[in-house]
Amino acid sequence: MNGHDPRTLAFYAREASDYVARFVDGINCNLPDFLDRLVPGASILELGCGAGRDAAYMIERGFAVEPSDGVPAMAALAEARLGRAVRVLRFEELDADGVYDAVYASYSLLHVPRAGLDDVLARIWRALKPGGWHMATYKSGGSEGRDSLGRYFNYLSREQAQAFYAHTGAWDRLEFSEGIGGGYDNRPSSWVNVIARKVV
Repeated sequence: MNGHDPRTLAFYAREASDYVARFVDGINCNLPDFLDRLVPGASILELGCGAGRDAAYMIERGFAVEPSDGVPAMAALAEARLGRAVRVLRFEELDADGVYDAVYASYSLLHVPRAGLDDVLARIWRALKPGGWHMATYKSGGSEGRDSLGRYFNYLSREQAQAFYAHTGAWDRLEFSEGIGGGYDNRPSSWVNVIARKVV
């Protein structure tokens, strides 16, 4: 099952330099709380690292971070910023089994077509060690579609996100929070943040 939208990947390939320049500072506001749940030095796979700003913060806090992005141009720019290898990895290529203490996906899984989201979330669950943590942030709305820039979004409501997670792995914790924020298109958006823990 396809875990990416070709038009969206092509957009980020074209816009990589501008995107990285615009999002060079700041981190996901939910990230510090998420990291506080992990043991010091925990291994973290980041899916869709973009400009590398969250990866830089996690590395600074002493975690063993493996940043990745599905767009080679974006991965190269993050690699230059971080001074370490950034793996080119599309979501549907994740095949790790019980390797990571955490899988972090900030504003990236929101581009996974709904038809492929079950498979991607199951791959994330499988990649985690027992008791491992996962976080993802989605634009919400309830109906999948494209924004004014042509990017695909699955636009999950809180209830839809809960349903996807509930049947793609055995989680003993599922937490959801919502908020309002901006984006690359300069339009306000509703967001739903998910924090989950794989059963021990």
